[in-house]
Amino acid sequence: MHGRVKVRTTEEERERKKKEQVLKMRAYRAAMTRIQKKRSLGELDDEMLGLTVQILLRNPDITTLWNIRRECVLRKTAELQKAMEEDEARSKQEVGKEDESNKPKVVKEDESDTPKVKKEDESDKPKVGEQADGDKKAAEQKADDTKEILAQQLQSIYKTELDLTEQCLMVNPKSYNGWHHRCWTLEQNPQADWQRELQLCNKYLKYDERNFHTWDYRRYVSDKASVPAEQELDFCTEKIKVNFSNYSSWHHRSLLLPKLYPNEQQDRPMSEHKLKEELEMVLTAAFTDPNDSSAWFYQRWLLGNGAHSEQTATVAAFRCWPHKAQLSLKKSHPELAQLTVQLISGQQTLQLQPWTAVNSEKNQWQCEQAIAIDPSQDYFLDVAGQRMQLAVQPSDQSLYYFVPPHATSSCSKELLTELQTQLQSCLDLLEYEPDSKWTLLTSALLMRAIDVSSYHEQSLTHLAKLEQVDALRQGYYKDLSARWTMEMALAKWPTSSSYPQLFELPTKMPRMPYAQYLIVADKISS
Repeated sequence: MHGRVKVRTTEEERERKKKEQVLKMRAYRAAMTRIQKKRSLGELDDEMLGLTVQILLRNPDITTLWNIRRECVLRKTAELQKAMEEDEARSKQEVGKEDESNKPKVVKEDESDTPKVKKEDESDKPKVGEQADGDKKAAEQKADDTKEILAQQLQSIYKTELDLTEQCLMVNPKSYNGWHHRCWTLEQNPQADWQRELQLCNKYLKYDERNFHTWDYRRYVSDKASVPAEQELDFCTEKIKVNFSNYSSWHHRSLLLPKLYPNEQQDRPMSEHKLKEELEMVLTAAFTDPNDSSAWFYQRWLLGNGAHSEQTATVAAFRCWPHKAQLSLKKSHPELAQLTVQLISGQQTLQLQPWTAVNSEKNQWQCEQAIAIDPSQDYFLDVAGQRMQLAVQPSDQSLYYFVPPHATSSCSKELLTELQTQLQSCLDLLEYEPDSKWTLLTSALLMRAIDVSSYHEQSLTHLAKLEQVDALRQGYYKDLSARWTMEMALAKWPTSSSYPQLFELPTKMPRMPYAQYLIVADKISS
């Protein structure tokens, strides 16, 4: 009927979109063909930049086009830099010629070869001097103007790239290529405006406060702009208050706190005073929405021991026979050959080398070397400055060293009270929501942070419950249970009568964690 908008049917709409897609594909192929041809001919000009813009504004994730733009920008900036250098050299040359022309004239008289300065009319001197100074200033002003014009053209090139990336990021705020090209452009520009970039980050985080691309870019910009860490921490706090479910903001916070509040013992992520405050804040966030994982993940990091900060090779176990030595480390260390490993006895020092990795994890190493051992003497092992006293294995008079993995770290009374309060809150919540997986896991972690021995069985019970509640991650919980069980067994081993000859596995394990610690045992029984 007249006057009524015709509503397209599903088939008509599908056909219309198909035709549009065909037209877009033709235009894309034509533009890409033209771009590749110009690139092969080395025509990195303004037309090339215009062609890339047409495509990138529709799809900012074509890496090749961004690379071509970088080639164009580098050529244009190189030409401008060359022009600026040539203009500067020309200006110096012109000023030099003017100075030469303004020098007093030298003539020779007939009677003598002695050069004498020709006397000028006194009335002309000020006039000539003024004209010379004026010409010199005019030349300098002209050179400055030319230099400023070239500098403005250079900044115009960088501004064009920044404007393009900003438009592309509006199309796709999570474009890796868009953010990377923006970083590259700013690195090329010695006059980059970092404060403006901070404002841009704020703008994009208003659109999506959880966009990790923007958070990564903000870390880059804040470092360049020398933004105080305290200011960034306040910014994180504001964003978390707006939305607790913000993984990126929690992560950004975890990078700032160890710098602002370092822990001297490095057994906690930060100082205990600040850790207590963070635990209080994250508990509020977690209990606001128990099913949201972001705050629980952050709390788990808070309960960690800061072991990730270890940079040196930490010895877990060592054993030495007359024909070889074995060394185990807490964590993998691919460059053990670069460390100095020495066996010290009295005034004698023997350097043990070379070392070969025994396993793929590279946390267990072996050295084939003849070693004279006198069990009556005291021996020490020195690994990169770490010195440990060795004991004698009764079974074969070999030397050994062993220290069990630390399952938890000591804490102050105030922090312990806070941990106990949080554990009780989690247990209270489990009475109402017994199948809350995040509460079950966090309560188990809190138990281990408070007292590993007292809560060992209860924490394993929570993991067993998690295998049922969260069946998709059943393997993870089994591995975690095996690790905790093995940690407890290794901690108790030095007090057993079978130490160090025999180690009894606490349970059957398809994959044995902490296997590198058992090199000191003669036999492992199940």
